[in-house]
Amino acid sequence: MTQVPSDGALAPYTVLDLTRYRAGPTAARQLADWGADVIKVEAPWTPGPANDPIKGRHGPDFQNLHRNKRSLTLNLKNPDGVAVFKRLATSADVVVENYRPDVKRRLGIDYETLGALNPRLVYASVSGFGEDGPYATRPGFDQIAQGMGGLMSITGEPGRGPMRVGIPIADLSAGLYTAIGILVALLERERSGRGQWVQSSLLQAMIAQLDFQAARYLFEGKAPKQAGNDHPTSIPTGVFETADGHINIATSGGEIYERLCHAIDRPDLIEDARFATGAARSENRAALNGIIDERLRTKPSAQWVEALNAAGVPCGPIYAIDEMFDDPQVQHLGMAHPVEHPILGETRIVSQGARLGRTPFNVHAATPELGAHTDEILGALGYDAAAIADFRGRGVV
Repeated sequence: MTQVPSDGALAPYTVLDLTRYRAGPTAARQLADWGADVIKVEAPWTPGPANDPIKGRHGPDFQNLHRNKRSLTLNLKNPDGVAVFKRLATSADVVVENYRPDVKRRLGIDYETLGALNPRLVYASVSGFGEDGPYATRPGFDQIAQGMGGLMSITGEPGRGPMRVGIPIADLSAGLYTAIGILVALLERERSGRGQWVQSSLLQAMIAQLDFQAARYLFEGKAPKQAGNDHPTSIPTGVFETADGHINIATSGGEIYERLCHAIDRPDLIEDARFATGAARSENRAALNGIIDERLRTKPSAQWVEALNAAGVPCGPIYAIDEMFDDPQVQHLGMAHPVEHPILGETRIVSQGARLGRTPFNVHAATPELGAHTDEILGALGYDAAAIADFRGRGVV
């Protein structure tokens, strides 16, 4: 199976993807989506329920994570497999991996080893807690990082206990930060001619994503608490009940608050001493939210969304996932991207979160079948058909 080369922004770069689970594959997917030749290095197939293609490879999660990549099977527990990988790494631009520190050193695919073979190599590691330090050998998991990173302590309603968010945000954030680090390292290589070791972890990324909540603690020494759907500082901002459901309203500053009061036909709230200042609105948020809810329950969500946006008050519906993909703006952005898979037929995957004017994101290939490009990749390395057959017979590929 030959893959059509990409003409994307990162087309000149070759990336070796050794990652599993989500954080590492997310980093490699970013590079693949923008055109890099990402070779997903996978263990040769073995029978068992874990390798059921219907539940695994052909499922929506795997298909969404590994589009635009090529697949090479390689047994890194076999010395010949490691030798092939090192041969690949001597001419590659990037390696992305999420092995434990002891495992990659034992296999001989750590940064020190590969960097000595290819000084221009950018080597990226994604871990649970970091490549060193007291927790370096602990296994990482998204929900563990959400808890240790402080996110669960500020998510959910007061008094209801800690709450995880509905997406694997630590995994995704670590993947995105790793991709940013790789791109910075590639840019720096243009000046120095040398690669370097890029590192991110679920814990590190999760804390970085706390942003202003963490900054408030570092400046003021006061740990923020759960606020449910209410914004911690800008009141009234949150979820409000309408005649047929709920909507989000975001009111930041006195001017937008005044627009809101006029739009809901309650201008008296502007001069009400309980709500006249930001501090007063924060202190009396429950009373103010109750008054707004009472007024909004007189009309359906769609009417309020239109009226409030027309008045210059940030407002939006609260969609289920299917409703979200039906929204005309979401469809205009092309967030459900079609892709043709050789077995699954036409499917859709989640599009990119950014646009480039001249070199756009594109799905030039669906997620490949296991080892679909093994012969192609090994042939380009100089191995002939007999050598490849020998590798396959011995379980190297």
